[in-house]
Amino acid sequence: MSGGAIPGPDGGLRCPWGLSTEDYVAYHDEEWGRPVHGDDALFERVSLEAFQSGLSWITILRRREGFRAAFSGFKIAAVAEFGDADRERLLADAGIIRNRAKVDATLSNARVLADWSAGELDELIWSFAPDPAGRPAPRTLADVPAVTDASTALSKALKKRGLRFVGPTTAYALMQACGLVNDHLADCVAREAGGA
Repeated sequence: MSGGAIPGPDGGLRCPWGLSTEDYVAYHDEEWGRPVHGDDALFERVSLEAFQSGLSWITILRRREGFRAAFSGFKIAAVAEFGDADRERLLADAGIIRNRAKVDATLSNARVLADWSAGELDELIWSFAPDPAGRPAPRTLADVPAVTDASTALSKALKKRGLRFVGPTTAYALMQACGLVNDHLADCVAREAGGA
């Protein structure tokens, strides 16, 4: 699917991926590309993007409530207190992706972030938001990159501060989902409602 925006059930043009399943329609229209702020909210997104690595986003989206239940709503302070019993509980939880490396990275990231000042994660991530005027709106999915210089720099900054599972591709997916960049296609009805 490298084409341009296509009409949805209401006739409005949308990014093709946003119409590929019913689950995606609301996520595409109401959430993806809209600015996300707050340390806990961004920790959730960092964590979910890490779990998505190597998988389809729909796999994560359909389990998001399970993830939220398993990880105490992604409250950094709560997850930072998780111990061995919690880790074993997570690895046995069919409501999430039971990947040992990703579970361990999420727990480790929470412990790192628990030592940061309030607002520090938000400030760091958003400091990598590029100037929205610096790139034309994508016309087709082929115009949307998987990695950018900004996502590579964000990845390096997060890794330098001790976070794991935050490679450049994961960092760019985070930037897209959290509104640091607006990768809704030029003709998509959700573009104007989006973020950057």
